[in-house]
Amino acid sequence: MNSLKNRIAAVTGAGSGIGRAITLALAEAGARVAVSDVDMDWAKQVAEKISAAGGEAMALKLDVTQKTEVEEVAQRIIREWGRLDVWVNNAGVSTMNRFLELTEGEWDYNLEVNAKGTFFGTQIAARQMAKQTPEEKSGLRGKIINLASMAGRRGNAPFLAPYVASKFAVVGLTQAAAGELASLGITVNAVCPGYVQTGMQQREVSWESRMRSIPEEEVRRLYVADTPLRRLETPEDIAGVVLFLASSSADFITGASIHVNGGAWME
Repeated sequence: MNSLKNRIAAVTGAGSGIGRAITLALAEAGARVAVSDVDMDWAKQVAEKISAAGGEAMALKLDVTQKTEVEEVAQRIIREWGRLDVWVNNAGVSTMNRFLELTEGEWDYNLEVNAKGTFFGTQIAARQMAKQTPEEKSGLRGKIINLASMAGRRGNAPFLAPYVASKFAVVGLTQAAAGELASLGITVNAVCPGYVQTGMQQREVSWESRMRSIPEEEVRRLYVADTPLRRLETPEDIAGVVLFLASSSADFITGASIHVNGGAWME
């Protein structure tokens, strides 16, 4: 296991799905974790689970589209724990619609949460990390990990145009930030999941089922058929890669967007 003992980590959208799995993995590896989510009840449940297992966590309410709230979360972490080593921009949303029927509201919703929310988290976390004393061995001051998507590398994702655009933006932001922040000792990387079994995927399965006029089980079969490893992805598949990026094993990786999709997209 990659040890994160004495590390301070924060995860957005940590109350469910991929964010929950990432948070639990970081805590199991020894990190103290700020569990932030727009749904405070979910955040509390995850934080309580960590505490019950002997870890240390705090639950924080956070809407990532509100810059002041992101700043408040970062400041709370510094007040409580004195440092910020890992920030995971996980919070994300999706909608589905045919391109010619897309609304401005759908476009704005996806870009606000997925792209702007990642920008706020990256900038605010980096500003704090830049103030910190670098580690003696690696020279690093902190690590930022963004959740992108296979849809951020492969545009052919039916009915998901604004989601695709937002996740391409996350990949581009990751590379741009990594280039500028390297001299400050901050790494920035992204993880690109495929078809992940989460509540968000279940909503997408239901939407796609109606739009294609096929059963939900057929939609899932199509997802599996598009994945060479022939199964749907789990949140834990992603959490393991985030844990690697947060660890010292990945100290010399920055600007990368790592595919974790069972082979559904290769390059």
